[in-house]
This record gives sequence, structure tokens and C-alpha cells, in this order.
Amino acid sequence: MTTIIAPRVHDIGGLEVRRAVPSIQARSIGPFVFVDQMGPAVMAPGTGIDVRPHPHIGLATVTFLWSGAIGHRDTLGSDQVIRPGDVNWMTAGRGIAHSERTPPVEREHDHPVHGMQTWVALPKSHEETDPGFFHHSAATLPQQRRNGAWLRVIAGRAYGEESPVKVFTDTLNVAIDLDAGAELDLDTGHLERALYILEGDAQLDGVDLPAQHLVIPEKNARGRLRAKTPLKAMLLGGEPLDGPRHLWWNFVSSSKERIEQAKHDWESGRFGTIPGDDKEFIPLPER
Repeated sequence: MTTIIAPRVHDIGGLEVRRAVPSIQARSIGPFVFVDQMGPAVMAPGTGIDVRPHPHIGLATVTFLWSGAIGHRDTLGSDQVIRPGDVNWMTAGRGIAHSERTPPVEREHDHPVHGMQTWVALPKSHEETDPGFFHHSAATLPQQRRNGAWLRVIAGRAYGEESPVKVFTDTLNVAIDLDAGAELDLDTGHLERALYILEGDAQLDGVDLPAQHLVIPEKNARGRLRAKTPLKAMLLGGEPLDGPRHLWWNFVSSSKERIEQAKHDWESGRFGTIPGDDKEFIPLPER
């Protein structure tokens, strides 16, 4: 039976996001343990996203935009603006802190924001790997255009293509844009898969899908996606996790003790500071 997950709505530094994973129905899909839709929104002049410096361990963050721009800074000294079609992949590993803010140029006028941010849990053998940040421009991603479909492979492999983004386990992550009336069979080369509908009216194997929901097809489903209107969606999944993960705030680990250590490290300032964004930070939640 197809599972449809309604996301919970949160505010992150001035932007509304819809969080579909983790949820009661899905703690993870392949290596993905966190799935957020950012926007769509149009932000007024003088406003923007301001996600103050905060820490991560044990995961990689993956950011992809359909519209807008977000400036990324981190404790490694990275300073990178991501724009539509680009990929920002940040490996937290043993620990990194970063901030995400709308660049000053965009704040001068109305500016749209629409995208997805996901977290990939690192395999146990790489949870303590060195942190790293990797930016891949839109032009470097494999893409296909056919029969009203535009496919971009964000990370991992799909549809006979492989992204240049370095992944740690078998990964499925594809941005899908379909014209009205176009059809696409979902890639079947991965053990776990799910489809997030960002925008538009869609059907999967003839059944209507609600927009801004996560859809997990049956294991043996054909998985034919049809766009009734112009459609934006993300296909994600891959190899299942190599064991359960604990999620607390921005920390992901196979060990509860490691998360406790990360809490103390953040309170003690051991994650370091972010060049160019060292005046603010998000304190450890009390809960």
C-alpha cells in the first residue's frame, strides 16, 4: 500500500518549512533521515533567511534550490552562495558549525525562495570522518530532458547517470520537473525510495497525490508518475541505514553518548567559530 506523509510546518530563521522526515511513518528513507521543503515563499525587501550558526555531527546536509539564493558559511572557512540547480553538500562528520543567510543583494528587492534541504546519515564507519564542504554548480550535474521531463541527478545514481557529488552509501536523489501531461517511471534501482511533491497536481499509478506531501510507493509498484499540471518533485532514497540512528536537534548518531558529547562541545565552544559570522549563534535547546 502506498504511504502518504503529511509534513509538519516549522519556522527556520524567517522561512516556513515542511518537514516530512522524520515522522511516525518514516524514520528514514534509504540514508535520508531528514526531509524539509523550504518555501515556496516570496520575501519582502529588507528581509531574508537568517539561520544563525549552529552545529552538526554524524550527517551530511544536502541543499538544492528551484528558486532563490542562500549564503552558506561554516567553521572550515567556506563562504558560498547556492543558486537554483546548484548542490551544497556539507559533511558534518565529527563536527562542523554553519550558518545560512539570504545574501545582501537579494534583500534589496522581493526575492523568491523554494527548495529542499535533506540530511543523509553517515554510515557508522564514517560518522567521525573529517568535516567537509562541497559546492557543485548546476552545469556539473547530469541531467536529462525527454518527453516533457527534466531530470537532474543531485546525488548518487539514477536513470543511468551518476552525480559528481561524493556519497558514502548507495544514494538516490533526483530533482524532477514535468510539463503538464508528461509521464515518468520512477527509477527502480534502489532498495528504498520516496517521492516528495513540491508543487503541482500529480498521479502515481493513476492515483491522485496531494502536493507538499511525501509519498512512499509500494515495494512492487510500477511507479508511473503523471503530471496533471506542471510539477516539481524530488525522488530520494537508496541503501537502508546500517542500524538505527538517534536524532537530537541538529545531531545524528548511532550513539546516544556521542550526542551528549556534542551537546557539551557546543556549549563549550569546541565547534569553533565561523569567519564572517561569529557574532551570533543558536543556543542549545533546553528540551
